[in-house]
Amino acid sequence: MSFFKSLFGSPSTQGENVKVLSPSEFKTGLNQKNILLIDVRTPIEYKSGHIKKSINVDFFQQGKFKSTIESLDKSKDVYVYCRSGQRSRKAAKMIADMGFSNVFDLQGGYLAWN
Repeated sequence: MSFFKSLFGSPSTQGENVKVLSPSEFKTGLNQKNILLIDVRTPIEYKSGHIKKSINVDFFQQGKFKSTIESLDKSKDVYVYCRSGQRSRKAAKMIADMGFSNVFDLQGGYLAWN
């Protein structure tokens, strides 16, 4: 059971292994050790501002996106965000389908974060 579930119970879900979190819930989850924080926006969007310690993996570059995600540690909880929540919803499902057990999607994306 993930740290987040033990703290808050089961959050809103969009799939079996993907949970949609409010900005405050997402922020709480980022306090854990050994997580992956992935910004799925374009490099230009990322450079305009991003959540500290996030890695940029552009969802629109599907080949590179898949190969980068496949190379990551599947035992870690994954926190995903985009600009408004649309891309990250699709990316989160794809990440879960690649074998990651706990995937958390930021509701409202980076726009809601600020």
